[in-house]
Amino acid sequence: MLADAPVTTLLPVVDLDRARHFYQQSLGLRPVGARADGKFIYACAGGALLALFPRHEGTRAEHTALSFQVPDVEAAVQALEAAGVVFEDYDLPGLRTEGHLCVLGAERAAWFKDSEGNILCVHQDLA
Repeated sequence: MLADAPVTTLLPVVDLDRARHFYQQSLGLRPVGARADGKFIYACAGGALLALFPRHEGTRAEHTALSFQVPDVEAAVQALEAAGVVFEDYDLPGLRTEGHLCVLGAERAAWFKDSEGNILCVHQDLA
């Protein structure tokens, strides 16, 4: 029933202006514009949308809220670091990063937080 429905990811933000700056300047997302309900929308590949919405408390999630699939995760990490993105490093049972990267099953991934504390990821599928 929903297999062909476009997807919108909703992310809470405390400071919409700060978040918009991060998503546009640091990540290079294409702005679509503001909605009457206060959300700000970005266009992503494949027709997916990202909607930032103001929320006084911000995020409470301790998991990855959004992951961007990239063809070369090392190049993506380098480009994002050059744009000021700070990557997280982990040393947990079953999750250890080296140079910000970790192999998890069939993908290589690296995590970072947005300006509002949402956990984001870039990942590359392995052949």
